[in-house]
This record gives sequence, structure tokens and C-alpha cells, in this order.
Amino acid sequence: MSVPAQIEKIRDGVWELPRSYKKGMLVPARIYASEKLLQAMDDGVFEQVTNVATLPGIIGRAYCMPDGHWGYGFPIGGLAVMDPEEGVISPGGIGFDINCGMRLVRTDLTYDEVKPRLRELVDALYRAIPAGVGCTGFLKMSRTKFRDVVEQGSRWCLKQGYASPEDLELTEEGGCFDGADADKVSDKAIERGFDQIGTLGSGNHYLEIQIAKKRNIIDPETARTFGIDRPDQVMVMFHCGSRGFGHQVATDYLQRFLKVMTPKYGLSVPDRELACAPFRSPEGQEYFAAMKCAVNMAFANRQVILHRIREVFEEVFRKGPADLGMAMVYDVAHNTAKLERHPVDGVERTVLVHRKGATRALGPGMAGLPERYRETGQPVIIGGSMETGSYLLAGVPGGGEAFATTAHGSGRTMSRHQAKKMVRSRQLLDDMAERGIYVRTASMGGLAEEAGIAYKDIDEVVLSTGLAGLSRPVAKLVPVGNVKG
Repeated sequence: MSVPAQIEKIRDGVWELPRSYKKGMLVPARIYASEKLLQAMDDGVFEQVTNVATLPGIIGRAYCMPDGHWGYGFPIGGLAVMDPEEGVISPGGIGFDINCGMRLVRTDLTYDEVKPRLRELVDALYRAIPAGVGCTGFLKMSRTKFRDVVEQGSRWCLKQGYASPEDLELTEEGGCFDGADADKVSDKAIERGFDQIGTLGSGNHYLEIQIAKKRNIIDPETARTFGIDRPDQVMVMFHCGSRGFGHQVATDYLQRFLKVMTPKYGLSVPDRELACAPFRSPEGQEYFAAMKCAVNMAFANRQVILHRIREVFEEVFRKGPADLGMAMVYDVAHNTAKLERHPVDGVERTVLVHRKGATRALGPGMAGLPERYRETGQPVIIGGSMETGSYLLAGVPGGGEAFATTAHGSGRTMSRHQAKKMVRSRQLLDDMAERGIYVRTASMGGLAEEAGIAYKDIDEVVLSTGLAGLSRPVAKLVPVGNVKG
């Protein structure tokens, strides 16, 4: 790994590769990172973020967040903003797990109350919420009904009794991207996804019981607004997306774009993984409508998982969710493309924002915030490794300089294959148990892939987002129980 000699330090936490770095760059490439994280970034980050800077219609810069690492086409941690009239839409800028995202739930329980029943609680969650490759959910879902789900998202869950109005209020875009069209989705995608609502899946997806320790509350006032109001409070965080459905949507349109990109539209990109189409083209609009279906499937998936979590807590603690103080903090996506309003050169415009492994982070007073968060800014949920903990952050005034975007997690430092070679799963499981973290996993091999050594230092990532002015820390949440795919 070597940092390009041409990189320029703009200020603490902000670095830039100029347009002259690579032929065809239309804008500079900006990387947010501390010196430590920058030096550790893999070469693929510099190659990919500068490739993104060559895409037609890109506005401002190509961006990479502090958790950035090599991905498909775009770096994971990538952000690209396009002119919707002149620019393109690229599945590589959204990812295969469309609307992979985070949901955080608070409770009135303290660790002292949960500790005696922690194993019982985690075991019950493991039974109730399927995890692992190919797992299927408890909902008996027809393919026709599934088409309704992917067009309605969390609104479908509300009608079926799996959600409350407050749940939708505290989900990005109310849990539904308008304009989803199931007719733009292949039968193969429907077949892969119709029975997966309410499942975690595999890879880096997880459900954690976490503790908000008093010493880890960085901004007590904002923490109280976000629902953290007592010492050693128990929180529930989970991370999952659109499963095989979203993967198939991305696969279908990548193949389609490769066929039309150059012959029909005369587009040339430095990497075929950046396959794209003009946003306003028929192909671009059809992908956008299909992508929204995958976004909505993921919102519904996380909502049904929350419904099951509430059932499990009620079963274990013999109290209803309301009596346990179980309530959403927020649900935010980190693999999407959206039309948003942002200032560009001092003029507010509608732009197409690709976020891949990057989180929306609205600042105080910005449109789209729930009323309760208008003064604090949006809750931002950044997942760390299962060994180290995660963070709750908040958006900053004006949304920062990166189109109201920040990091999404700690980011990998090594491949899954390399981690499996280095880590003994049984030893990892035992070591975590000794440190007070009880884990249930659907795959011992998958557990090794997610060891803490495979990830960047989450504290350094969060520090970097603060240095760069992208978001501000509110609280660190440490794991005590984990369900892994």
C-alpha cells in the first residue's frame, strides 16, 4: 500500500488527488481520513475513486469516506453526485446489497437487568430471526404479494401490523422510496427475494445487544434526545439489506448497461465495473425504479426483523415492548442513489447522489428530518466490528461539505479469505465470551471473516469524520450479545 505522491493535504482529515492525476478525470478526488487511516488505505481506493472522477456529469468531486476500501467499481465508502440531466447512474456506485443499512432501537432496560438473561435473549433472537446464506423468513409470502412489498416498503408493514407510525417516521424517507416499479424487476430477482423478508443474511450482517455506558456518552444532551437517558442502557442494533433480491437487481442491470453503454450512448469508462447509463435514458430510469424496489424490500426486511425483536423481548422479559421502553432511534441506508436538493456553487439544485457504503447525515434544520431531530441533526449509525463496538453520531450544520454524507462503518482492512486464514473461529468465539460478548452464528467460517482484526479502528474512523466536519460523535455502544450470519 502506498499513498500517491500527488495527493495534497487540504486540511486535517481532508486529502485530494487533482484532475491531473489520471487522464479523463473531470473533477478532483477527495478522501476523508486521518493520517493514520490514509497511510493504511489499500491501493484500490486511490484507483477506484479517481476512476469515479471520470464519470460523465459528475459534480464537485469524487469522494471517499474514512472507512473506504476496495469495492466493485466504486470504493466502498464512495460518494458521487451527478447532474441528473447530463450525468449517469451506475449500479457500481450503489452496490449489490441495495439499501444495506442500520437500525438502532433503545430500551429502558439496563445491563444489570439483562445480564442474567443475556444468553436466553440472544438464543431466542437467533431462533426468531434467520441468519446465514440462503435463509428464509417466517412470512408466508406469495410472489404477487412480494411485488406489493417492494413497491410500498415499510408502509406495507404498517398495514400488516408489523410497524407503528412512529417506526416509519424514524426511518429514512419514511421507509419507502416513491417511484418503485415491480414491473422493472426480473422474475429471477422476485424468485430470489420473495421468501427472505425478516432475515439477516450472511457476511457482515448482524444483530447486536449493546450497552451505552456512561463513560462512552460523548454528547449527553444529544444522546438524551436520541433516547439514551440512563447509565448502562441496553440498545439493539442491526445491519442488513435487500438480500438476494437486491443482488439480482444489480446484476441484471449491470449486464444490461454493459450492452448499451457504448453502442447506444457512446459512453466509455476506465473499468467495466463502472457500467452506467444516462440517468434520463430509458435504461437509467428503469434501473432507478428497480433499485427503489430493492431499497423498499430492505426497509421492509428491517421492519419485520424489528417486529420479531419486540416479540422476543416480550417473551424473555414478560413485558410488552411499550413497557420495556422499546422504541426506534433511527433507520438509515448506506447503499442507494437518490435525487436530493443540495447547494452547488451557491445555488440549490436537484442532484443524483450515489452513496455506496456511505451514510446520509442531515444537519440541524435540513429538510427530511423528523421533527424531534430538527435541532440535533439526523442520527447516524456507524457499525464497528463485533469485537470493538459501534457509534451513534449526528449530522452537522449545513450537512458538511460532502452533500450531507458521512462514513457507514469501520471498513475492512483485509479480505474475507485472508481473515479466515488468520483466525480460528472457535478460539475467537471463546475469547469473545471471556470478554463478556456472547455470540450465536450460522457459520463458523463466516465468524472468522468478521473478526476485529479484519476491520479498521472504529474510533479512528469516527475521529476522522469529526476532523473532516462530516458528522459528530454522540455515543459509543459496546456489544455484549451478537447474532451473526
